[in-house]
Amino acid sequence: MELLSDFLKLIVPAGLVLYGMYVTVKLLLEREADRHRFEVKTRYTETVVPVRLQAYERMVLFLERISPNNLLLRLGGTATTTLEFQQRLLQEIRDEYNHNLSQQVYMSQAVWDKIQAAMNDVMTLINQASGDTRPDAPALELSKRIFERIIQKDRLPTAEALKAVKEEIQVMFM
Repeated sequence: MELLSDFLKLIVPAGLVLYGMYVTVKLLLEREADRHRFEVKTRYTETVVPVRLQAYERMVLFLERISPNNLLLRLGGTATTTLEFQQRLLQEIRDEYNHNLSQQVYMSQAVWDKIQAAMNDVMTLINQASGDTRPDAPALELSKRIFERIIQKDRLPTAEALKAVKEEIQVMFM
């Protein structure tokens, strides 16, 4: 019995010391893991957030550049016939899109879909307005038809996508 009593006198304090060490090491490891997560989050914020914000800025610029108002003003004197102007406008939109295609990885699929829809709406608008004119008509005639269609619809084809990009920026970064 005395042997059991001596054994318990050794085991109980040793067990308490072991338990205390376990709790201490566990707390240290948890703190270290929290510190590591914080450092990773800080590095993410320092590197990825500026790149994502730049992607959103580039998509806003893309939408502004393909907006019919800006597109027609920028390319107004580059063609003489309606057909030539139509081709020039569509090529400019495709070039802008291809230049910014990689930005889709930084934004939600819903916003990217709206950007693509806006681009397609602008291209459709140009093609429909071109259908209202003769191919050999002056390029100014196509511009007039495009503006008439915009006035009829009472909205810019890029407005909804631009709004979606701005809203996502607000949610992500503010």
